[in-house]
Amino acid sequence: MKDKLSVAEIAKAIYTINRHAKAAPKPQHLYYIKKEAIEKLLKEKKAEKVGLHFSNNPKFSNQHSTLLVKVDQYYFHLPPTKEDFQNLKHLGSLDSDFRNPRTKMSLSYAKRIIYQYIDWQEQNKPAKRKHISSYYTPSSLGKMEWPPTKKF
Repeated sequence: MKDKLSVAEIAKAIYTINRHAKAAPKPQHLYYIKKEAIEKLLKEKKAEKVGLHFSNNPKFSNQHSTLLVKVDQYYFHLPPTKEDFQNLKHLGSLDSDFRNPRTKMSLSYAKRIIYQYIDWQEQNKPAKRKHISSYYTPSSLGKMEWPPTKKF
């Protein structure tokens, strides 16, 4: 079933995930699956490293670089490795006029494609916790032991 996924379809899914991650309140998981998918594409030689760019969002007021990767007709940025600095050309600042092709795909469908491609299984999904009001005070009425030994 993985073979049916085209590089173009995977690229569109990564684009959709990346676009949603930029506005998500907790984007860590979306960026993680984006990175995993691109790294797998690079290993399979279905994507190519283009070069390094200066980031538009400097960390702690320090200029840093990001790795530019081409997947099909889309370009994405990832954190670079030490080898990338040694082996790739620095392209300078980002071209603010360039935009990836517009794509319409739902986030849930994009995630399904990427999960299938990277063969991802959800690890230990956290159990939904029952909400307990902070005003709730458990009663000791009907308890056999007094004073109660359990802490609430």
